Amino acid sequence: MEASRTVSHDISRLIAQQGWIGVTIDEVYGGMGAGHLAKTVIIEELARVSGAMGAMVQASQLGVAKIVHFGDDAQRKTWLPKIASGECLPTIAVTEPQSGGHVLGMESTAVRDGDDYILNGSKVFVGNSHVGDLHGVVVRTGPGSKGLTAFLVEADAPGFSLGEQQPAMGLHGFSFGELIFKDCRVPAANRLGEEGDGLSVAYSSSVLYGRSNLAAVSLGIHQAILDETTAFCTERERYGKPLGDIGSIKLKLGQIQSRLMTARLAAYHAVHLLDRGLPCDAELMNAKLLNVEYALDSARNAMEIHAASGLFTDRPIERYLRDAFHIFAPAGTSDIQLLRLGELALGRAKGSWSDKLSSLVRMETEKV
Repeated sequence: MEASRTVSHDISRLIAQQGWIGVTIDEVYGGMGAGHLAKTVIIEELARVSGAMGAMVQASQLGVAKIVHFGDDAQRKTWLPKIASGECLPTIAVTEPQSGGHVLGMESTAVRDGDDYILNGSKVFVGNSHVGDLHGVVVRTGPGSKGLTAFLVEADAPGFSLGEQQPAMGLHGFSFGELIFKDCRVPAANRLGEEGDGLSVAYSSSVLYGRSNLAAVSLGIHQAILDETTAFCTERERYGKPLGDIGSIKLKLGQIQSRLMTARLAAYHAVHLLDRGLPCDAELMNAKLLNVEYALDSARNAMEIHAASGLFTDRPIERYLRDAFHIFAPAGTSDIQLLRLGELALGRAKGSWSDKLSSLVRMETEKV
């Protein structure tokens, strides 16, 4: 994947066929029903070997979330078994070229036309764009925050196309490209929830799934950074003894080890609360913040230890650094996480998505 820098369709499918995308899907639909902590471990272990494939699974989980929480009975029965078996790879598409992370600034539209909707516009930075089979797309059906609506758009829908996959700094093998809608006709039965539910679909996927999933990718990359650097310090000698025996090197290794332990505790604690249906918006923000920032700090320390050796591709440390930077922006940059945590400290938090979604899940469970 590093050599070709192209989208890895085959490995993405192979991973999906293991059933791992279905880790949070109920066993009723053929999933593992193992929850968010198990999901975190799966993403972490994949990202430890390949940040790109850890990112592929985390992006698929965003696609799972929208159907689990907002899909109707028919949509769940149709799509969740296919996702759990690896037959279908889902995505979530919210970001647009001109509005970026400002969700309410989106301009792509959907207009009702009989039993269908006609979609026009484009989405960018869509995880799994070029391997996805089912795109969860949030577009504008009216003005303001109540004017956003979500749809399930199949990859073969008339009027749907993909932009050319652009080369990127890291995560080679993972696709995060552009979706284009030109008079794209989508059945009204593919609408997720009611008209006006789009903001909830977008925010819940980002807040509850995106932040924890991206923390897991960072965690796997962070573990790989430690493993590679300790191996390098053991095998490389200076002054007649292993590099790791030098005091300043041990200090840097200690920093990496400490950061990794703290980051893992933050990630696991947040998803443990999520699994229990407890309020955890703040913990999810903090998990994403710590895991991203600590992985980047440790990557820099690792590059310093490797010195010139870290600049060449015969060792993977430069790849870990490049991959780690890709996790910074999605689901909110570190500044966004700090801003929201600051609002929480001041008692000005803008609601709790973990509360809202756990209530929704409880209602659905009681129906079943």
